[in-house]
Amino acid sequence: MAAPEPQEAGKGKSFKLLGILDVGNIPCARDSILYGSFGSVVAGLGHFLLTSRIRRSCDVGVGGFIVVTLGCWFHCRYNYAKQRIQERIAREGIKNKILYESTHLDPERKIKISSN
Repeated sequence: MAAPEPQEAGKGKSFKLLGILDVGNIPCARDSILYGSFGSVVAGLGHFLLTSRIRRSCDVGVGGFIVVTLGCWFHCRYNYAKQRIQERIAREGIKNKILYESTHLDPERKIKISSN
């Protein structure tokens, strides 16, 4: 048996959903699928316990999976995008702080000079 490649040694096995969606590498995909699966079980089982209709309970379970998965996906992606924007703003602020520190363009130096 051949030894694994060095770059593959640190990685775990990736899980592809339907052969196209790599759940391990896409942010929010894993959590959305897991919550959607749990939501489908809860919705389908809850509907079955209330009505005892098997076919309709399966339909409710599939609908629950879709609704919960999409809800978790959009919520997570919104927060992910918001976090990326905040990180970019912080990175630019740090870069400007380093770039303009102790120069005549430093806003903190102008405040200190004008207060004296």
